[in-house]
Amino acid sequence: MNTPRGARRTDTKLSDGRDLLYYDPADSPVRVPLEDTRGLPEPKPQVELRTDPLTGDVITYATHRNTRTYLPPADQCPLCATKPGNPTEIPDHDYNVAVFENRFPSFAGPGRAEVVCFTSDHNKSFTDLSQGQARLVTDVWADRTADLSARPDVEYVFPFENRGREIGVTLSHPHGQIYAFPFLPPRIKTLLARAREHQAVAGSNLFADILAAERKEGTRVVAENGSWTAFVPEAARWPVEVHLYPHRQVADIAELSTEERDDFAELYLDVLARFDGLYGDRLPYIAAWHSAPVRVDRELGYLHLELLSIRRAADKIKYLAGSESGMGAFISDTRPEDVAETLRKVGS
Repeated sequence: MNTPRGARRTDTKLSDGRDLLYYDPADSPVRVPLEDTRGLPEPKPQVELRTDPLTGDVITYATHRNTRTYLPPADQCPLCATKPGNPTEIPDHDYNVAVFENRFPSFAGPGRAEVVCFTSDHNKSFTDLSQGQARLVTDVWADRTADLSARPDVEYVFPFENRGREIGVTLSHPHGQIYAFPFLPPRIKTLLARAREHQAVAGSNLFADILAAERKEGTRVVAENGSWTAFVPEAARWPVEVHLYPHRQVADIAELSTEERDDFAELYLDVLARFDGLYGDRLPYIAAWHSAPVRVDRELGYLHLELLSIRRAADKIKYLAGSESGMGAFISDTRPEDVAETLRKVGS
């Protein structure tokens, strides 16, 4: 049993040997985990990594994931707390936040894949969480980042959330995932290369300079508080895209102070509410944490969260067509300054 900042962690095992971690508020009663009685067989994931000789990108093949659970009815949700007739991945009758090794992992052996259940309430979304619950999830991300970064087979820790069927979500319960990559993802390699070039020319951190410029210019800032600023990037790729930056450069979530974690939970909930107010319903989105690599170029990294939606109008989806999928050249139907102004008005 460990005690991450602001939370109590209880470690246990599922019947097939996978880790299950409960996170509760620090002042809550000590949890005595219940046994997983499902008698699951030992998982045997089939994962293969190949490097594209044309780009150098690592492609992961995880063929076992083709049989993963797909949009089950609510009374058969594997992420809900266990109820009579529905034993789930969480054997307890209730929980605050639960994390477990993915039964259908994208990475195994080298690397690791985890599922983070934000709440036991199947009908909620992250937007509906209290600030205290969102803060608890932030502590969970920090604790998992620290633990996974200590593994010798992990090069990059990536917490993220997919919300909405349009995004490709296969389980509707409010949850996210953490990929502990055994290699540096292509996007991170690209960002670090740009940051390295900027450092050599300007003598300063690229991300810090972008944040300072956005705060000074102001037209794309959506909201801010004492520790964080949320803005639409000047060259946003997606129809709705907001980046959340802490004002202090830190490498990863684990390095955030207590005040920074409090302020993040407040601002993130504010931005998510603006997303949902944009068209009057739940906006499908991807929330992707960008942090520094575990070992290399940590001084070049700058923790931030990129929040994006593929919905370009109330009834239209942005599909990656010929230019985007074939050439990686994005063509946007929305102007960043207009999106920022609209999101500001939604929250006013």
